[in-house]
Amino acid sequence: MASSDDPDWEFKERDVLVLRELSRDPQLSSRDLAHILEETYGIDVSHVTVSESIRGMREEGVFREAIIPNEEYFHFALFEFKFDPEHFDAEWRPAMEFIRDSPNTLFYFLSDGTYQWKSVMMFPTRQSQSRWIHEFYKQHGRAVDNLRNSMVHNVLKFRTDPEILESLHEGGR
Repeated sequence: MASSDDPDWEFKERDVLVLRELSRDPQLSSRDLAHILEETYGIDVSHVTVSESIRGMREEGVFREAIIPNEEYFHFALFEFKFDPEHFDAEWRPAMEFIRDSPNTLFYFLSDGTYQWKSVMMFPTRQSQSRWIHEFYKQHGRAVDNLRNSMVHNVLKFRTDPEILESLHEGGR
């Protein structure tokens, strides 16, 4: 079911190729991309057209841009939250906003099954992570039935593979 925030974009093959190349190297200029499109894919297009396409996709919300530091600079963790049903009605929103608005939260989502709230968090030190958990419990402990904290060690992959984006043009969403 589409929401009003869902992007409404009709993908051209060129758009998908631009996204794929940007996922390989986010620093490519529109001139570089136009050159790659011509040399690799036989698509003759100006850098201005490429730039307009990128701007349009960005404005429509086709992709999100985020600065994600190299995983060597931070300690990453997966937090899983289960809320106490007794206090859920009165307490869920402030707890959810605390997590969502925390500068330590990289990615925040709900999962099905036991209706778990999950977040990928990043902290400069293990001590700052412990302080965050302590503050969260101090302010929102009544709402929390369970908080599981899994440390993320040895990040082996941290990127989007360009090949997954091909399905956007093929209608495989």
